[in-house]
Amino acid sequence: MPVPVEPSDTIDTSRPSAARVYDCAIGGKDHFEVDRELTRRINDAVPEASSLAVANRRFLVRAVRFLAREAGIDQYLDCGSGLPTAENTHQVAQRIVPEAQVVYVDNDPTVAAHSRALLADQEGSHFLDADIHRPAEVLGSRIVRDELDLTRPLALLHVGTLHHYDEERGGRSAADLVGEYVEALPAGSFVAFSHFLDPEDADGEPARLVEEMLRAGLGTGFFRTRAEIGAMLAGLEPLAPGLVVADDWWPDGPRRTPLPPVARCLAAAVARKP
Repeated sequence: MPVPVEPSDTIDTSRPSAARVYDCAIGGKDHFEVDRELTRRINDAVPEASSLAVANRRFLVRAVRFLAREAGIDQYLDCGSGLPTAENTHQVAQRIVPEAQVVYVDNDPTVAAHSRALLADQEGSHFLDADIHRPAEVLGSRIVRDELDLTRPLALLHVGTLHHYDEERGGRSAADLVGEYVEALPAGSFVAFSHFLDPEDADGEPARLVEEMLRAGLGTGFFRTRAEIGAMLAGLEPLAPGLVVADDWWPDGPRRTPLPPVARCLAAAVARKP
């Protein structure tokens, strides 16, 4: 059972963090009151907004299960991995491919502290403290080079990460950033991807409200259009059913209740590099 990370000199508990707010939304333990308060305000403004985080996590599990079982992928680069919780990437993959290697990448201090503690004795699981918005540093790191074989197909996971990338501050488009990662992947590799979606219609009000509150509370959280998200997957071959609402990417079974309106605000896809 993961032990909650305590406040420290390197963990700022006066401001919410994207990783801890996400952890709060999916029912985790590693967050503070400032994170709970922002989560409460968002859910008060947009009922069931936390279902976006839950849908994102479930998509990750389904995608990794597919990649391990159907595609035979035995190495994973999990960018923006977030706080460890139930059904982490290495657990899902190694249940099917026991020898699978996973490198988690994040630079949130809470994530780094918790991941190092949890993964210290986990065979085939490694943590890299790095900025995922700097692909060259991630791909050129000793951990990635030592633990992953970049001459063989692997899975790149950018699940719920790039909606926290500010293109103006970063100096280039999100599509260019993803493209740098994809360029380094060998043919036959896969990308599992999810991103906040702006539905671009009258029913998109939940997206606009959540974006406004995330931007105010975290300084990040961009809901991009289908075209903008599609551009991030340029040059890849999307697997059926393509870029869809995350809950609709190969659900585990028939849906017995309607999705909440806010569910339309998260898109997901798995694509292959030819």
